[in-house]
Amino acid sequence: MATLKEVQLKISGVKKTKQITSAMKMVATSRLRGAQLAMEAFRPYAEKYAEVLGSLAQKAGEGASPLLEAREEVKKVHVVLLTSDRGLCGGFNINLIQKAEKLIKEKVGEGAEVSFTNFGKRGRDWARKEGQTRADEYVGVVGTKVGFGVASTGGQKLIDGFLAGEYDEVYLIYAEFVSMARQVPVVQQLLPIPPIEVVEEEAAEDKPFQAEHICEPSADKLLGEMLPRNVYIQLYRGLLETSTSEHAARMSAMDNATQACSDMITDLQRVYNKARQAAITADLMDIVGGAEALKG
Repeated sequence: MATLKEVQLKISGVKKTKQITSAMKMVATSRLRGAQLAMEAFRPYAEKYAEVLGSLAQKAGEGASPLLEAREEVKKVHVVLLTSDRGLCGGFNINLIQKAEKLIKEKVGEGAEVSFTNFGKRGRDWARKEGQTRADEYVGVVGTKVGFGVASTGGQKLIDGFLAGEYDEVYLIYAEFVSMARQVPVVQQLLPIPPIEVVEEEAAEDKPFQAEHICEPSADKLLGEMLPRNVYIQLYRGLLETSTSEHAARMSAMDNATQACSDMITDLQRVYNKARQAAITADLMDIVGGAEALKG
């Protein structure tokens, strides 16, 4: 059985760990609120933008922009992987990396080469370790107050690479925030911009009404401005979703760690009480034995 001093040291160490995990949980909670507000404020804009873009693309017809045209052969696939810069957030980063590995396996099986742009240290370190081709990296972005300039800069590089023939397809992997307890890894095609489904009149009875948009100037000219911005918007939305998901995952992980520390302290306190009682019993037996020896 462990000595009283050893048990006391263990209890002291676990209490200090509990203080750290509790503090990290509070920090994650405070950051989560701001990130969630920014994400929820941007979602309606991104959805309405996609609606208007789909209407314009329908009017402009096929061949309106090279960003809409799919390549006949897909030989080069580029993946934008969004992860966190820091750990201690449970399986958050592992789930995103596993999603990337699944996509790599699928595309390599189709005969394509895969390269990466990494947002976040965890994804960058994984890509380095696995020897993946990396075109660009952004560190210190996810988990902070994300600016739209970061998305526009990164998005423009992706567009330039696609138009120059460096990439045939571009995919975005991010964590979609569903709830405080659920963050889902998502794969989204960025380039070529996938067609937005148009509701057929026969099946539109149960669908929400889609407004007819009047264009000035022409739909073709508007698409030239709106299609690149759509890439920025989707990337920016992914950054906001991933940042919010990271804070939620870390808050949940630190809450579980704090509870585990409390359970450990309870168990160690029982061990301490048993050891203390055993020591007291041994002392009493020595005293009684000495008293009996004096009587004899």
